[in-house]
Amino acid sequence: MIRPLVLVTLAGATSGLVANTSEPPKKQTYNILWLSCEDIDPTLGCYGTKGIDTPNIDRLAKEGIRYTHAYATVGVCAPSRSSIITGMYPVSIGTQNMRTSGNVMYQGVDGEKYPEFQAITSKGGENIPAYSAVPDAQVKCFTEYLREAGYFCTNNAKCDYQFYPPFTAWDENNNKADYQHRPEGTPFFSVYNHEVTHESKIWINAGHPQLVDPEVITIPDFYPRIPVVKKDVARKYSNIEELDAQIGDWLKRLEKEGLLDKTIIFFWSDHGGPLLRQKRAVGNTGLHVPLIVRYPDQRMAGTVVDDVVSLMDLGPTVLSLAGIKPPEYMQGKAFLGDYKASEKRVAVYGSADRFDEVYDFARSVIDGKFSYIRNFEPEMPYIYRNKYREQIEMTRKLIEMHQKGELEGGAAYIFRDKRDVEELYDLEKDPSEINNLAGNPANREQLVKMRKQLADWQLKVNDKGLIDEYNLVQMFWPGLIQPLTDKVVLTLEKDLVRLSCSTEGASIGYQLDDQIGLERWMLYHKPFLAKKGQKMVVRAKRIGYKISEPVGLEIP
Repeated sequence: MIRPLVLVTLAGATSGLVANTSEPPKKQTYNILWLSCEDIDPTLGCYGTKGIDTPNIDRLAKEGIRYTHAYATVGVCAPSRSSIITGMYPVSIGTQNMRTSGNVMYQGVDGEKYPEFQAITSKGGENIPAYSAVPDAQVKCFTEYLREAGYFCTNNAKCDYQFYPPFTAWDENNNKADYQHRPEGTPFFSVYNHEVTHESKIWINAGHPQLVDPEVITIPDFYPRIPVVKKDVARKYSNIEELDAQIGDWLKRLEKEGLLDKTIIFFWSDHGGPLLRQKRAVGNTGLHVPLIVRYPDQRMAGTVVDDVVSLMDLGPTVLSLAGIKPPEYMQGKAFLGDYKASEKRVAVYGSADRFDEVYDFARSVIDGKFSYIRNFEPEMPYIYRNKYREQIEMTRKLIEMHQKGELEGGAAYIFRDKRDVEELYDLEKDPSEINNLAGNPANREQLVKMRKQLADWQLKVNDKGLIDEYNLVQMFWPGLIQPLTDKVVLTLEKDLVRLSCSTEGASIGYQLDDQIGLERWMLYHKPFLAKKGQKMVVRAKRIGYKISEPVGLEIP
């Protein structure tokens, strides 16, 4: 029997924490903790880097599994993070352009705002307004599957997904989010992002004492060994040492709380290094990242894995470790756990599209031994002008030296005014990617192989970089108007509450009684028992759509 629903006025709600109404997992599970950082390549002691001291990250590697061939999908944060939270390639879901809007952080359930004008012009000359990507309907933030299984999920605090974070993705999503707020006996999945290594810290921390000797650190082959370069590379190293101290604080905290032997720890960076020809680069120098996984019982301690993995695989791997089968639609593959992929990756794929005000268009294939890059706009210079990164002193100096014709060797190579259509590099001999083998007959077979890999992949994932961004926005938001998620419909069947939304792909959240008005929303995933007189607020949201209007109800 379907009973009538009575609309009620909802007012006077107070803030605070509420109990998790999701069912706990049926079996004992480990907590899972992500200690993520920004803008570092494997410049760490455990990866063999000289002149840097990273004892705490090295400890994670000694007690865990170190991956030598882990790669981001894009060499800049927002597109990369979109692939991590969804398990999908950015070019497949339309999140490849950096950045779609200023919604880097979650601002509350109704905090989604988009200015009509930003200083970005499409290739056709049209203004690109702030917008949100709209992935296919089945695409979700992978954390929703964890919440459905009973995990308490927190993010502290960066999102930067290229779409406004759904209110259903996290139990807590702010700079105070903490696993300590979980209900007793509930496992957690928590993310803590560390910004000390971000590109901006090269100039923000310029006045801080250097923690490394600029004369003994390794200078990449594509930089001249001049004082300003040594200074800024040393700042990169020093910032990483500061990061290491923060990771050490985490290990102390987990030991003090008795959680170190109950928690799986992931350490990773969102893409490669912060400097010129690192960040935003589509090859090995921009996508190669550190990745370490430590089990609570230290199984596989000290293991080094040379398999090729993508950061896009992190979400499916967490689901697998939690005993949850990753959805079939996900392009990421689990590399650990109950649902570890039966076949290893042959290669990973990277993309470069718009970076702030500048358009690029390049794709890459990396198999750990070779990197192949296809430049679809070879008339572009390798080092294009970008206001944000030119706040770094060495970048400005190298641009000046290039204009004066003073650069030589690898530095001159990366500053060429036009690009080769195809690039092929032997990463074992040339990790800096400055000796292009694409025209070498001895490497013809490898070139043809990777060229085909890229073409097949672009077709398979429906590469949306082939669509002008203005037209892409129109596809997402017809008429440049953000679609609205339909209201949630509630029905009662034998005292069971059923919630539904006619918008395909929408996730539904609800609050009950004292929960109403708080920041946290329960994720609806199956009918639940109703109580007479119980008050409820329900809303829904599809990624990229505007959140539905709230519906306030009282169970008669």
